[in-house]
Amino acid sequence: MDKTYNKKVSLYAVREQIHRGVERVPHLTPESVGLGVLLALIGGFLDAYTYVSRDGVFATSQTGNLVLLGVEVSKGNWDQGLRHIPPILAFVIGVVVAQSLKQPFITRKFPHPARSVLFLESLVLLFVGALPAAVPNTFVVITIAFVSSVQISSFRTLVKWPYNSAMVTGNLRTAAEAAYTAFVLRNRQGIQQFFDFSVVIVSFLVGALLGTLFTQHFGTKAIWFVSGILICALMVLNANPRTLLNKG
Repeated sequence: MDKTYNKKVSLYAVREQIHRGVERVPHLTPESVGLGVLLALIGGFLDAYTYVSRDGVFATSQTGNLVLLGVEVSKGNWDQGLRHIPPILAFVIGVVVAQSLKQPFITRKFPHPARSVLFLESLVLLFVGALPAAVPNTFVVITIAFVSSVQISSFRTLVKWPYNSAMVTGNLRTAAEAAYTAFVLRNRQGIQQFFDFSVVIVSFLVGALLGTLFTQHFGTKAIWFVSGILICALMVLNANPRTLLNKG
């Protein structure tokens, strides 16, 4: 009887320790700077990955693809130019899918869309890393552009400000405006905004550097590093209650 009681007490104590450990996990929500840093790092990594290993095409930066499309077409290199169109179309489809995830009939089945997006992206990138190098670059870039678009369209708020989780231009403009507000107008909120967006921008650069180095050393399987980051983010989101995306 005492042994059974002691076992129950021990199990209860273990559960309490696990619960306390989970409570101490930093609050990583879809709007948190922590998740914004991870997503920006992923965005930089994916663009570097596809540019280095997949024929100089960007997965997340459709501005870059449009520019390269225009440059190649102007030179008469139609074949080189047209290869930039598929990722643009895949990006558009990803936006449609992201918006669909916010519809009531979808949220009833998948009540935590932030988790669903991270899970989908991690699975797709695991699949991409397992593909042989002989698989056409167009297929790989289209796949990555699609999941990147879903990520960008789903995570659009940093703390309380609009931002882009996988591109830099808009975030750089916001950081510059915040710097003016902070250091010229002496606005304390501007200081926090400037710091948050600067961290996200630097994270994108770090992701691009890591993406280049990892791809050069590990080839197409380097993308598994990103999948691992997404799984870690998913685990932390699961440990916290605020995991719904903004409806806006």
